[in-house]
Amino acid sequence: MSIAENVAALRGRMDEAARAAGRDPSEILLCAATKMNDAERVKEAVAAGVDCCGENRVQELLQKKPMGAYEGKPVHFIGHLQTNKVNKVVGQVELIQSVDRQELLDAVNRTALRMGLRQEILLEVNIGEEPQKGGFSVEQTLALAAKMGDYPGVFLRGLMAIPPIPEKKGDNCNYFTKMRNLFIDIAGKKYDNVSMVCLSMGMSDDFEDAIACGSTMIRVGTAIFGARHYPT
Repeated sequence: MSIAENVAALRGRMDEAARAAGRDPSEILLCAATKMNDAERVKEAVAAGVDCCGENRVQELLQKKPMGAYEGKPVHFIGHLQTNKVNKVVGQVELIQSVDRQELLDAVNRTALRMGLRQEILLEVNIGEEPQKGGFSVEQTLALAAKMGDYPGVFLRGLMAIPPIPEKKGDNCNYFTKMRNLFIDIAGKKYDNVSMVCLSMGMSDDFEDAIACGSTMIRVGTAIFGARHYPT
C-alpha cells in the first residue's frame, strides 16, 4: 500500500477507536514519526493529511527541513535530545515533545531566552518506571509543572510517554490511564506558564488503546511508512 493509503487506513482506525470511546475523532492528532524516511516520503505523508511530523534525530531534522519536507505542517522533535544539540532544535520545531530530564529543561530554557523566543515543550514521563528509559517520574512531573513559571524560555503544553512495549492488546491501558489522570491533575491546577492541551501517547502497536484512554496525539511511523530497515 502507498503512504496515502496507509494514512487513510490509519485515519479510519483512529476514528473507530475514538467513537468507540465516545470521543470526537477530531480531538486526536496524528503525528507521523518520520525517522529514517527521506524528504520525499515525508512530503507524501504531509500530502496525505497527517497533522504534524515528528523527528527523532537532529541530523535528519536539519537535512530535511531545508528540503521542504515538512512544508504545510508543524514539525516536532520526539527523540532523545542531547544538551549539546539543543541550539540546533530550539526555534526550529514547534514543539519538543521529549524533555525528559532537568538538565535538558534547563538547557532548552537558557537557549530559548538567548534566542529571544519561548519554546513549547512537553514533559516526558517514565510512566512504566523503566530504569533503561529517560523521563520524569510522576512525582517529579507534578513538582516541575508547579514551577514552570521559573522557566520563562519555555511553555509547557502537556505530557508525553512511551510505555513498555506491549505483549498483547490492552497491556498498556493501565499506563495510559495513569498518564491521563496526571494530565488532568496538572490541567486543573492553573499553573503559570502551563496550558495542558497535548497528551502525546500511543504508537503503531497500541494507539487504539491510547485513544480509548484519552490520548490527544498519537505518534506513528511503521503504520504509515512500513517497517524501518536499520543498517547492520
